[in-house]
Amino acid sequence: MNTTEAGTVNHPVVPKEQWLAERKTLLAREKELTHLRDQIARERRAMPWERVEKNYVFDAPEGRRTLADLFEGRRQLLMQHFMFAPGWEQGCPSCSYMADHADGMKVHLAHRDVTFVAVSRAPLAEIERFRRRMGWQFEWVSSHGTDFNYDFGVSFTPEEVTRGKLDYNYGEWPLAGEEWPGISVFYKDDAGEVFHTYSTYGRGVEVMMGTYNMLDLTPKGRDEKSGQGMAWVRHHDRYEPAPAAKPAAAAGSCCH
Repeated sequence: MNTTEAGTVNHPVVPKEQWLAERKTLLAREKELTHLRDQIARERRAMPWERVEKNYVFDAPEGRRTLADLFEGRRQLLMQHFMFAPGWEQGCPSCSYMADHADGMKVHLAHRDVTFVAVSRAPLAEIERFRRRMGWQFEWVSSHGTDFNYDFGVSFTPEEVTRGKLDYNYGEWPLAGEEWPGISVFYKDDAGEVFHTYSTYGRGVEVMMGTYNMLDLTPKGRDEKSGQGMAWVRHHDRYEPAPAAKPAAAAGSCCH
């Protein structure tokens, strides 16, 4: 999505008093957004839960683990549905962009009774090979051979893909593709029962993309061309060296 509307060429430059007045106007809007975000978070927590009836089992480096095992003694589980199908050479670049933020969050989440885990349909050996390449430390398990990804609306059969319209993000999705991203949240009670409390898809997964939040503060914003979205994103070990800043043209030159 293109979030660079105003642009940086011939951008208005005003005296400090006017800048401060406009900043205060924007601050009022930012506070409205903060309060709305708080309200939506309360409404999210108030949503009813659904009991997880199936006994999902995943392949993990430690061996076979149930969904309940993935909580690692905590009550809450935050899961990234990572796009990585069997036979793919590497995981999705956009999902990798999400996952790049995970290791720094893990310790803080754990101190709020939350365990983080990623899950993909690729076999565990393929996941582990890619995880080692990327240097990630978070738990990443395989749902290979199970219904889990299909049940949680992030993987689709060849027949569904051929049909051209998927049931994704709580509605009809016009784009084809066997894998799509998501985030799901689960709760485990004292009796060991597991409940699905929330899932988000599409642009909802941007909650993991802290880099976007930083870019949204800058003059160029996300600097994404309309219709191209995350085309610029690469696996973090596949970027070219960042371009050096161009020197400013000298005042009075023909290029100034």
